[in-house]
Amino acid sequence: MIARVIVDVATNQTDRLFDYLIPAPFIDTILPGMRVVVPFGPRKVQGFVLEIGETSEFDIKKLKPIEELIDVEPPLTNELLDLSFWVKDQTLSFHIGVLKVMLPAAMRAKYKKEVHPHPDISIEDMSPHLKTFFKQHDSVLDWDELIKKGTDLERKLLMEGVKKQELRIIPIVGTGETKKKRNAVRPAFSKKELEQFKSSLTSQAKKQIDLVDYFISKPTEISVVELMETTQTSRSTINTLVQKGVLVQEEVEIRRDPYEGRKFERTEALPLTEEQRAALNPILNKMDKGEHETFLLRGVTGSGKTEVYLQAIDRALSLGKEAIMLVPEISLTPQMVKRFKERFGSEVAVLHSALSKGEKYDEWRRIRDKKVRVAVGARSAIFAPFENIGMIIIDEEHETSYKQEEAPRYHARDVAIKRGGYYKCPVILGSATPSLESFARAQKGVYHLLTMEKRVNNVQLPVVNIIDMREELKKGNRSMFSESLTEAMRSRLEKKEQMVLFLNRRGYSTFILCRDCGYVAQCPHCDISLTYHRTNQTLQCHYCNHIETPPTFCPSCEGDSIRFFGSGTQKVEEELQKVFPDIRVIRMDVDTTKRKGSHEKLLDRFGSGEGDVLLGTQMIAKGLDFPNITLVGILAADSMLHIPDFRSSERTFQLLTQVSGRAGRHEKAGEVIVQTYTPDHYSIVDVKQHDYVSFYQREMQLRKQAAYPPYYFLTLIHVSDTDLTNAIRVTEKICHYLRENLSPTTLIFGPAASSIPRIKDRYRYQCMIKYKVEPKMIKVLQEIIKTYQGEMARTDLSVLIDTNPYMMM
Repeated sequence: MIARVIVDVATNQTDRLFDYLIPAPFIDTILPGMRVVVPFGPRKVQGFVLEIGETSEFDIKKLKPIEELIDVEPPLTNELLDLSFWVKDQTLSFHIGVLKVMLPAAMRAKYKKEVHPHPDISIEDMSPHLKTFFKQHDSVLDWDELIKKGTDLERKLLMEGVKKQELRIIPIVGTGETKKKRNAVRPAFSKKELEQFKSSLTSQAKKQIDLVDYFISKPTEISVVELMETTQTSRSTINTLVQKGVLVQEEVEIRRDPYEGRKFERTEALPLTEEQRAALNPILNKMDKGEHETFLLRGVTGSGKTEVYLQAIDRALSLGKEAIMLVPEISLTPQMVKRFKERFGSEVAVLHSALSKGEKYDEWRRIRDKKVRVAVGARSAIFAPFENIGMIIIDEEHETSYKQEEAPRYHARDVAIKRGGYYKCPVILGSATPSLESFARAQKGVYHLLTMEKRVNNVQLPVVNIIDMREELKKGNRSMFSESLTEAMRSRLEKKEQMVLFLNRRGYSTFILCRDCGYVAQCPHCDISLTYHRTNQTLQCHYCNHIETPPTFCPSCEGDSIRFFGSGTQKVEEELQKVFPDIRVIRMDVDTTKRKGSHEKLLDRFGSGEGDVLLGTQMIAKGLDFPNITLVGILAADSMLHIPDFRSSERTFQLLTQVSGRAGRHEKAGEVIVQTYTPDHYSIVDVKQHDYVSFYQREMQLRKQAAYPPYYFLTLIHVSDTDLTNAIRVTEKICHYLRENLSPTTLIFGPAASSIPRIKDRYRYQCMIKYKVEPKMIKVLQEIIKTYQGEMARTDLSVLIDTNPYMMM
């Protein structure tokens, strides 16, 4: 029997199936999708079995056998294995990279080298230096640890020992999928036998009698720690009964539950509005028929999209099927998790980046072991190993976080539609502001468009007022708050209502500048200015994390006219305290939510009324539903409008609409104040009218004129190198090759420097391809990767290809 394996070596030469012999003990147990340890050249590596066959095109006598099985059952289903081929081709990625991204991080291989004495040489027969060395350490040593942390003498001894063949280096392949265990005890006797044993004890053995009484009343397994707390007994008493054979002690696995200790009260389905029913019925119809269709659900903020999702999932579960619900990482709020846990209880597994590796691994295993039927999570949850999917939902489908920016550069929406087609189930893409690509497909009939234009209970959408900050300057108001916003905030404080203030920029000041000579503090490794953070008095680069102390005097002219310009969330918080001394501000940005659970704690504080203002970046823009929020203030609404990206208008409209939707979601009326220096731009004017269709029509005209998606497909080739001339040379060669090998209707732009020409000391150039139909595209791009694979392995050159870019920077 032959196993065809993809090995964990990411190069063009190894990106193919390798044949290995299946040893006799593994023949009945090995299956496609399992991970194995195989010899590859002089080392051992992890691999994934993709196929099993009887014959090989190679000489069977020369094939190496599989060394070890890592899995008892396959972590990847047959459907996921088939899907991996499709993702590999679509994203121009290495197959091993696709397979690894389908598994939790704890299951990815960890390679280490162990140093053992040579089997033919005892420690006593070694050279004196090595003998002393091994007596000081264990008989098995970690090579990497010693090379990194050992002394010069120790490193020298190791090298000499290997050279003289007194030592042997053995490569070990392991994973980090540690199962959490605890010591537990259970009675070895029946209830009757326990009572007989108790009668044999003397009155002096009071603690033993208490323990026996406990197990007579509760003859179940219990952890040693819990038993000690419950019975107020000591470990030695438990050990005595274990030694006597009355109790059995064993290690048992316990599942890490990120929501342990939390109680979720079960809720029932809510009555639907006419619009909700009209949106849900076509979805249920397709599900009942077992047919695949992609639905685009455009519903205004507060229209009850989540209830439609919940009832669609409920139908899938009633049909004996499973469901995947994706939400953007940035808005995977406790409120969303709470609603799902309350509706479906223990049927739900939650997967997102705030969980530890162990918690993610345990949640993933619950899915694989069929202990849950609903997966709620961020982008990677689309690969949940279900085998009978009845519904896939992507909430806030326009969010860029659904596109992975590292290889493999897949989009969760495309994977969802592919999986929906395999399982013949509906896929719902939901948003108040769908991406232009999705809405254009819905208009053409590729997706089935569903619309909900009214909020639940006929709650009115908030009134949006646009404030021209140029007029504020003319009036002499140089603060970051307009008069209208200040008055509105004062009014809410008097009424004890809550507010949201949004600024999509963290830190204190955007940059520091010398007013005498114009010096701006720049990152030494990136072509970008440093951001000032007041809390820890540092200048930080948000691209490479370089940190330095702010200068007191200008490093260029030595003048003392260093000033802070621009405003971040820290500065806004400080200014709020000056204007309203008693105001209670809860700030949410990357700086305040670094610690695990901090996101939820801050929202809980705000929800319980401990804060008057929730101030934050885009992490507060969606998913929040608090009844007492009546005012939303948007500061610097046009900050995203002028970045060099053709999607900047679309992102501005989406973000402003989402933030505006936090106000007036219940009985109290909502108001939104948008502060901007470009009040006449259509992306801001259409937010005032809550008019997505008007924005869509205007933006589509510009996209058509400029030949951008959805009228054209787009591919970006990023070239970077520590050597500027080499980066330019390679980009020029690639552009020349593309022009020679692609059709004349395909547009090629470049070479051009990227928007930020240098990041982490790497110079960045790019080439852009726009096309409508280009049959040779994939083949040509694969040829480019093959051409530069060798140079990338030898030098600092990097060539990255993104076939559907969402980040143009």
